[in-house]
Amino acid sequence: QLVESGGGLVRTGGSLRLSCAASGFTFDAYAIGWFRQAPGREREGVSCISDNQIGYADSVKGRFTISSDNAKNTVYLRMNSLKPEDTAVYYCAAVAPTVIWGAPRCPTIDVYDYWGQGTVVTVSS
Repeated sequence: QLVESGGGLVRTGGSLRLSCAASGFTFDAYAIGWFRQAPGREREGVSCISDNQIGYADSVKGRFTISSDNAKNTVYLRMNSLKPEDTAVYYCAAVAPTVIWGAPRCPTIDVYDYWGQGTVVTVSS
């Protein structure tokens, strides 16, 4: 199970930190990805992390930072310098260690096994 939190309404240039709390699987063996889906658009990858790899989409590189706390089974996404185009529902997902991938490119959306319900981020202009 994955549960996202930390979304909200923020002004352009503001910051938020999203959390993804995991349970029910071997957290530190899985890679975790963050995705987002804006109204009328397809879900897209934002960032991903495993024990030794991190990846970011070009659109968030330099503004977003992903991190992991294995003791808390939680992955964070720190989002700085937010823009209106960052407005979306943000999801985290877990992909099994059997999936081979290589940073900076994150695993494709179709290989993830577990998904959270999402948290809404709204950036006002």
